[in-house]
Amino acid sequence: MSWYSVYQREFLALRDRLHAAEQESLKRSKELNLVLDEIKRAVSEKQALRDVDGNRTWGHLSEDTRLKLWNVTHKHVMHLPTVFHHLPHLLSKESSLQPALHVGQGRTGVSIVMGIPSVRREVHSYLTDTLHSLISELSTQEKEDTVIVVLIAETDTQYTMGVTENIKALFPTEIHSGLLEVISPSPHFYPDFSRLRESFGDPKERVRWRTKQNLDYCFLMMYAQAKGMYYVQLEDDIVAKPNYLSTMKNFALQQPSEEWMILEFSQLGFIGKMFKSLDLSLIVEFILMFYRDKPIDWLLDHILWVKVCNPEKDAKHCDRQKANLRIRFKPSLFQHVGTHSSLAGKIQKLKDKDFGKHALRKEHMNPPAEVSTSLKTYQHFTLEKAYLREDFFWAFTPIAGDFIRFRFFQPLRLERSVPPTPPPT
Repeated sequence: MSWYSVYQREFLALRDRLHAAEQESLKRSKELNLVLDEIKRAVSEKQALRDVDGNRTWGHLSEDTRLKLWNVTHKHVMHLPTVFHHLPHLLSKESSLQPALHVGQGRTGVSIVMGIPSVRREVHSYLTDTLHSLISELSTQEKEDTVIVVLIAETDTQYTMGVTENIKALFPTEIHSGLLEVISPSPHFYPDFSRLRESFGDPKERVRWRTKQNLDYCFLMMYAQAKGMYYVQLEDDIVAKPNYLSTMKNFALQQPSEEWMILEFSQLGFIGKMFKSLDLSLIVEFILMFYRDKPIDWLLDHILWVKVCNPEKDAKHCDRQKANLRIRFKPSLFQHVGTHSSLAGKIQKLKDKDFGKHALRKEHMNPPAEVSTSLKTYQHFTLEKAYLREDFFWAFTPIAGDFIRFRFFQPLRLERSVPPTPPPT
């Protein structure tokens, strides 16, 4: 790989991070102004309540009253929905959205944040093996530009402290450097699961499991959002391929547009799914609206359907539209190794069949370029996807004058071109 393409890639990464920082700064500025106004109003309202009844405290107010006090702004200003509309029980404790446990340096400003939720398993925990696999495949430079956040999604203090102490003993350097963080949610973060209704033929225990799992993902995303440019969702029972981090980062930076919403580096469940951190607010809000109703993989597909699918078109058209937002990288970078599920009594032998496959050609990343063609593309097999190594290019029969053009952003020394073609039939 030439030094031109290396510097070009780093420049693109810096440009995207500056843009993200600028957008986040504007967003935070607006939010801070609103918060200041709400604090002033809330203080006066709460003081007025104390004046009327000195024994009435914040914790004794009804959920509806607490929500109004929390959301107060100037008169005649409409209120936007917040996490408290979907989880009103959070208003009972001001610390409900704060991690009950936090170990790490609070690193921010990185390229990639990896989130790993972990819960108590009856038979065997794969968490430390997963961390060993992820960390051992990182270069020194990558370790300085990454954060791995482990969410111990349990409220049993003795259990969370035991897991945390084990991680601290096994990974002291990674915690001290800021690469690795461990958090656990407040016991007041979760709602009363006894009120859940059964759906889709699932027994009550499975409904509780998937509902809590949705909330765990939301907690992780909310915590990780401000830490980096990209967020990658992982599980606690996986192994990673060599160079997985640079491969994910380069694949994201080489996307021809910013329209994508999910980059998939594994075909299984919620493993190896990359999001832009700026999109996490939308994703979290959507999940929270339906967290009791459906599992996470269904909800993610529904987000894409809502964004691009036309109800008047058929399913094939919808799939083509969603393929522009949900882009798959092959071969897979992560393999699921766990056998004992976090759902008690469930045995799962899921394996990613693409994990052991080799690419059709030598592993490399094409240099940044603008690609175009006059050929009529068949379905979704575009030239752009072929150049990004997502798929192959398929077009209708060419005629005289048709072309395929590559315009590189930096001068390159081209020695030869070997376009792969299928064998004769």
